Amino acid sequence: MIGVLALQGGVEEHMSALKKLGVEAKEVRTPEQLDGLKGLIIPGGESTTLRKLIGRFGLREKIIAEHKQGMALFGTCAGAIVLSKKIDGEKEFIPALEITAKRNSYGAQLDSFEAMLKIKGLEKEFPAVFIRAPEFLPPTNGVEVLAEFNKKPVLVKDGNVMLCSFHPELSQDLRIHELFLKIAKVY
Repeated sequence: MIGVLALQGGVEEHMSALKKLGVEAKEVRTPEQLDGLKGLIIPGGESTTLRKLIGRFGLREKIIAEHKQGMALFGTCAGAIVLSKKIDGEKEFIPALEITAKRNSYGAQLDSFEAMLKIKGLEKEFPAVFIRAPEFLPPTNGVEVLAEFNKKPVLVKDGNVMLCSFHPELSQDLRIHELFLKIAKVY
């Protein structure tokens, strides 16, 4: 089963994508709801608010513990910031992937855009939606870059953690979710 952290952001869109792929999924709001999950998606939203809510609901330590036990993690946009080891100008929160994220690097809400991306392992380009998207600094430690935009990483993976700057849940294309399900060993 895959969980979607349901504190804010694109929860419904991620749940819909998982349903279309025929995967059992549930919304997660409490530490107990993390038990037995093969993977957890942390959606976009606002990273500072997301960190506060994760802390308030007592989820941080449980997410870290379940990840250490093998639960895969997928962060999109603000969720990717939450899971980055380093956050430009801020303290790490759930340091799941050895990468540095810079908030809002692709502009404000009004600067949102869509771009076709070549994704490693996918035959056709992917329609990526960028909304107040973070930038990942180029990794230097074996983190695999699966996609770039303007020569900057926007989809990265290491072990059972995948982070993306954009919002795959806002596309009708389900291939990024399929990649995560393979990482989580559900597909």
